[in-house]
Amino acid sequence: MNAPVHTAPHTGTVSHWIDGRPVESASGRSGPVYNPATGAEARRVAFASVEEVDTAVAAAKAAYAGWSRTSLARRTTILFRFRELLDAHRDEIAALITAEHGKVHSDALGEIARGMEIVELACGIPAHLKGELSTEVSTRVDVATLRQPLGVVAGITPFNFPAMVPMWMFPVAIACGNTFVLKPSEKDPSASLRLAALLSEAGLPDGVFNVVQGDKPAVDRLLEHPDIAAVSFVGSTPIARYVQLKAVEHGKRVQALGGAKNHMLVLPDADLDLAADQAINAAYGSAGERCMAVSVVVAVGGVGDELVARIAERAKALRIGPGDDPASEMGPLITREHRDKVAAYVAGAAAQGAEVVVDGTGCTVPGHEDGFFTGVSLLDRVPVTADAYREEIFGPVLCVVRARTYEEAVELINSSRWGNGTAIFTRDGGAARRFQLEVEAGMVGVNVPIPVPVGHHSFGGWKDSLFGDLHIYGSDGVAFYTRGKTVTTRWPDPADGGINLGFPSHS
Repeated sequence: MNAPVHTAPHTGTVSHWIDGRPVESASGRSGPVYNPATGAEARRVAFASVEEVDTAVAAAKAAYAGWSRTSLARRTTILFRFRELLDAHRDEIAALITAEHGKVHSDALGEIARGMEIVELACGIPAHLKGELSTEVSTRVDVATLRQPLGVVAGITPFNFPAMVPMWMFPVAIACGNTFVLKPSEKDPSASLRLAALLSEAGLPDGVFNVVQGDKPAVDRLLEHPDIAAVSFVGSTPIARYVQLKAVEHGKRVQALGGAKNHMLVLPDADLDLAADQAINAAYGSAGERCMAVSVVVAVGGVGDELVARIAERAKALRIGPGDDPASEMGPLITREHRDKVAAYVAGAAAQGAEVVVDGTGCTVPGHEDGFFTGVSLLDRVPVTADAYREEIFGPVLCVVRARTYEEAVELINSSRWGNGTAIFTRDGGAARRFQLEVEAGMVGVNVPIPVPVGHHSFGGWKDSLFGDLHIYGSDGVAFYTRGKTVTTRWPDPADGGINLGFPSHS
């Protein structure tokens, strides 16, 4: 029996969702959840004990037998209902995201829309689970391949997309017949419970989807638990590497998406107004707190001065304010500590030889002086040895470096230890084609600054941006959450001795 739907609370303590219902934590441990626009603690989030993680995994394991045998028609019916409920409640979920993450409402709505693309992919799962058949591979021998679910799988997701990234994982996982345990970020946990409630309202059986809030002990228990078959993770590169090593040590399949330093190459023939507009959107959207943000513009030839001037003009005009104000174009950062860290990168870049064209540090918003706000910063002629160039800032800071030639620019991009996404802006089709073949990154945009694939293609980078072999969602997601089985059969030919219908014989 599915529990009544409960909206994630705006006060009190955010806790877990286990076996189809909200569950209060008994661990005695919790952490603060802030409203980034005011700087005030808005509520607490429970930190699960090992025993509470085990309870969630046990619920998922108990639900697996029935769910894995549930027809594809039934699974997709539930996912269609979930998709319709998401659509009906998108403003409410976006408001939860804005309240805890800080991003402006339009950004939060965009996040939900991108997550819904993966739900729609999962609604079409029957087409993705079709097997193959070869007949007469030998005399009267047929061979078939089929894909089956893994069992209980887990997702560990970051603060920057508290609804979208979980939806990159669990819709495909449960559509394939698995059950799921989600460990969302403790910084903005409420959206996860709202998604769980909507899944329950859509008719998902109890135990198929569970949420445990928590910190490192909860993560480690999921990575170690013998009943977890696979783990999906999105976050920073050091933690992605840790997740992969620990999960593999315990015999699990793993996909761990890490950090990035995404470059946008601008050739002299590019439409500079388009390039400047897109650099603003890609660098400063969602306050730069996204792994696909453009953090470096590589200006080729003599295009740099004019391009920097156009970006600076637009950057200075951006409206910074609370995410629930319709006039705001960029909200605060997630925590006070992160805001201060971003400001330190800007100051450090100046000390290391960069030209600070726009300095957004020290920004205050009237009426929200205690909020975690920073303005946008633009750094030009950034040395490749500077920390602001070498490290992932994860904030609204755009570095510009200069390259004399296309070849020098590509060599610069390919020397990065990350390879998540990259883009080229040009009117030259030949240059664009050459770039997409030569650049060492998992996702490439041509006059598209943030080349996040649509749902039926897969998302993932190269090098230190991905640990594990398979990308997330799309066909790679289906492959990750299933395993192949090959069946070889031989049946006697009825012509050899007639068809025995089992009737009594007097002969």
